[in-house]
Amino acid sequence: MAVPKRRMSRSNTRSRRAQWKAAPITLATCDRCRSPHLPHTACPTCGTYARRPVLDV
Repeated sequence: MAVPKRRMSRSNTRSRRAQWKAAPITLATCDRCRSPHLPHTACPTCGTYARRPVLDV
């Protein structure tokens, strides 16, 4: 197993961790009501998925 030979400085550690960002949530628009919802899920406002009603709203 690889073990670092020297301690990484604080500036190097912080510059490496600066790339760890939270990605924004991608939203899809509903084909029926045009409201944003999570992709590959049923629309919470009208209850459709792939142009078919699946939820009783």
